[in-house]
Amino acid sequence: MVKGQRIDDAAVTALVQAADLVVAHNAGFDRPFVEARLPVFASKSWNCSFMGIDWKKEGSGSAKLEFLASERGWFYDAHRAQVDCHALLQVLASPLADGQTGLLRLLSGLGQTRYKLRATGAPFESKDKLKARGYRWDGEGRVWWCSLGSDDLLDAECDWLREEVYGRRTARVQLEALDSRVQYSSRSGQVSERTV
Repeated sequence: MVKGQRIDDAAVTALVQAADLVVAHNAGFDRPFVEARLPVFASKSWNCSFMGIDWKKEGSGSAKLEFLASERGWFYDAHRAQVDCHALLQVLASPLADGQTGLLRLLSGLGQTRYKLRATGAPFESKDKLKARGYRWDGEGRVWWCSLGSDDLLDAECDWLREEVYGRRTARVQLEALDSRVQYSSRSGQVSERTV
């Protein structure tokens, strides 16, 4: 299907430059891929319709695009690029529980900073608590981590770590601040430490 075809890099660059936000339904996969192909993507704000909306809280049984579309009465031949884009637009045009559309929710995230919180030095025996709370294991960095969408959530999570993981002992955790220009990319955000 793609033999003899090529992407018009100049046309894509012009389209991306005009965008306020790039949305993908698995931005953690898509963003590094397209940034490596066309550098213009690295300078844009991104959000993820898979991770950026709490679909479970919205009452959906799955965050998979095909499932979300079918819940809204839209059935399609999944995993074809253009059709997937149309399906995502249908999903994001639908109102969420609070009445705003998914697209508006993603646009409102433009000014927000997300945090990657690494529970450095967490005792081995706390692994089950961390896993149950939604932390993921980074085997290379040998640390449990989670992603948080606001300063309030970060403060609450640090309080929980102090009480439940570190046993009220003073500990230092690592934070990586990710604004919309670096979140979901392979580039690092601003890294700091915080005492909990």
